[in-house]
Amino acid sequence: MSGKHYPEGVLIGRARVPGQQHPALVTVRDGVLFDITAKGMATVRDVAESGRAAEHVRTAPGRELGDADAVVANSVAGKTDSSQPSLLSPIDLQAIKASGVTFVVSLLERVIEEQARGDKAKADSLRGEILGLIGTDLSELVPGSDTAMKVKAALIERGVWSQYLEVGIGPDAEIFTKGQPMSSVGYGAEVGLHPVSSWNNPEPEVALLVTSKGEIIGATLGNDVNLRDVEGRSALLLGKAKDNNASASLGPFVRLFDGGFTLDTVKTAEIALRVEGEDGFVLDGHSNMAQISRTPESLVAATIGSHHQYPDGLVLYLGTMFAPVKDRDGAGKGFTHKLGDTVSISSEALGTLVNRVNLSTQCPPWTYGASHLLRDLAKADLL
Repeated sequence: MSGKHYPEGVLIGRARVPGQQHPALVTVRDGVLFDITAKGMATVRDVAESGRAAEHVRTAPGRELGDADAVVANSVAGKTDSSQPSLLSPIDLQAIKASGVTFVVSLLERVIEEQARGDKAKADSLRGEILGLIGTDLSELVPGSDTAMKVKAALIERGVWSQYLEVGIGPDAEIFTKGQPMSSVGYGAEVGLHPVSSWNNPEPEVALLVTSKGEIIGATLGNDVNLRDVEGRSALLLGKAKDNNASASLGPFVRLFDGGFTLDTVKTAEIALRVEGEDGFVLDGHSNMAQISRTPESLVAATIGSHHQYPDGLVLYLGTMFAPVKDRDGAGKGFTHKLGDTVSISSEALGTLVNRVNLSTQCPPWTYGASHLLRDLAKADLL
């Protein structure tokens, strides 16, 4: 990995550059950040839809913006010098979609959330009880298979069937809208918790960059911030639990597929999570994408196809196996965020995404949308 926060490879991202209104398209070459914004290739969407994204980013003329590590360091909220470039989310006009309950551990925890009705004090006892009732290793189940349907029937008979088990082992994947185009935040930004929540956690994930034709052309890291108590009260509150100001983080860059980095690399990627609190609390975790229960291709196919089109493409969070249960404030109290937590999500193939936790009402409001981007690009004669 070059530096601490980004890997080698064909990288594309976006940056705020002093003296210009529109975000710049950027890449890293030999440790230097380059602005490769060009007429007709002024958005990540344009590059992705070109059919030659990696080749374009690798060969496009560019203007040096400075040392890439320095720009990364300047992107941290509260430490940003506005006279210097800083990173933004590495996507722009793409829809922001997410898949849920794609790992066995998160499947179990979603069932617990539902059964506990958002009460984290009940979670430990429920965890043991539900594992006993299942009586099988869910990691061996193929979603939608005959064996999975038999487990479903047995759970219904025992009175513990859950909507989360339905999407975890049933034929249909859970796909939802995580946020609107242009609403995601990037490396160093604050991530937001809705102030009604008292039980929440990070969800470290790989997110795929997908074209309007359904082609997967790259990947990045993401934090699908989750409110466990809100979603646990009712799955109908998924929108409130998932889509809030600054609740979708991506970055630091999208790494585009080329000869040395492919979807197979993503499928075996190791993902690490570290939460560091101002109270001295530290949480570490690791997962492997090889443990996902549905293939990335099948999740993309469930999202885009003849049943649903995305003219500007999409980014798809692939789900997480992390559901932190480490006690934070005493035995049996489990994990929840505290304001000021620093969340680091890392992978050798994709770099490190770092964000600081705040209330969504206290994070910078989302004010720059698709209309603003297009107006600014038009003023700069880049469309």
